[in-house]
Amino acid sequence: MVVREGRPGSFGRSTERFGLEQAFPARSPYNHSSMTVSVRSFAKINLGLRIGPPRRDGFHDLLTVYQTIALHDVIRVGVGRGSGIEIRCADPRVPQDESNTCFRIVDRAMAALGAKGRIVIEIDKRLPVQGGLGGASANAVATLLGLEQALRKKLTQSERLQIAAEIGSDLPLFLVGGTVLGLGRGELVFPLPDFPATPCVVVTPAIGVSTPKAFAEWDHRMKASGPKLTRPGASDRMDELSCSLSAWLSEMYSSAPSDLKRGRAGNPLFRLDRAGIENDFEQVVFLEYPKLGEAKGALLRAGAKYASLSGSGSTLYGVFGSREAARLAANRLRRADWSAEETTTLTRAVYWRRLHGT
Repeated sequence: MVVREGRPGSFGRSTERFGLEQAFPARSPYNHSSMTVSVRSFAKINLGLRIGPPRRDGFHDLLTVYQTIALHDVIRVGVGRGSGIEIRCADPRVPQDESNTCFRIVDRAMAALGAKGRIVIEIDKRLPVQGGLGGASANAVATLLGLEQALRKKLTQSERLQIAAEIGSDLPLFLVGGTVLGLGRGELVFPLPDFPATPCVVVTPAIGVSTPKAFAEWDHRMKASGPKLTRPGASDRMDELSCSLSAWLSEMYSSAPSDLKRGRAGNPLFRLDRAGIENDFEQVVFLEYPKLGEAKGALLRAGAKYASLSGSGSTLYGVFGSREAARLAANRLRRADWSAEETTTLTRAVYWRRLHGT
């Protein structure tokens, strides 16, 4: 369902279950009557994250499994007469210039689509900034999808993925959704079979963790601590997690889909800890910010089957056996002065359906 907002006397407010191409006939590269398309911008968590050695391009090789969850921002993309790109957001921590990923992706997409017009992007920020939930990356992808709808022009999926990867490492995963294997610097994404929708509790301490600084601290500690953080070696460590992921995922592949849905095979997300799947950033971020380590412990004490830092933080999440268990845990954590919110993981189909409000 696409929500379109127009000025009085133009299209007005309406809700359609049809594509924009069916609702309005295409007229020109310009949108002479302004139109706004709303898109939800969902967050992600990382189910394990292994940091490999630095690359020649300045990035690191990564191995992770991304999982989209129901927490989200809302992006509104307006197209009208004129030219230029404007970012609007009430949160002062969100850049409103060309450094914003939404600005950059629109700039690239407009050129690729051969489109013209003035683009206004409104970001209703509900996700934490620098929280490790991929908020800025998700915002950019939601902006791209909203822009295509407002212009009635589409890029191919290959073009979208290429532009997204050039803008940032986390962007491509949001063009897939659900459970996604991330390789390279995180931009090489491969859809995995979906896990059952699983209740989660997300805790976000009032700490902003810079991802570049977290990588720099990782490199510093790798050099300074030697065997403590490098055992047995950078490439061997990547291989270790690769083997753990393979063994963990193979259990799901060997189970019938109906068994997974009915819980007979057990939810794979409850076996992450036993599989030895961890987030490397915890080794440096918890030392820098002890409060984050305390938050992980609080999630486990509240009954989480598995708890982890997401990305480089500062957000942590725990997965729970039922919605009731997640609700009780969130209440318990809030009583202990933690900022806790209940949510759920999103399968790929649900992710795409809910992007536009259904």
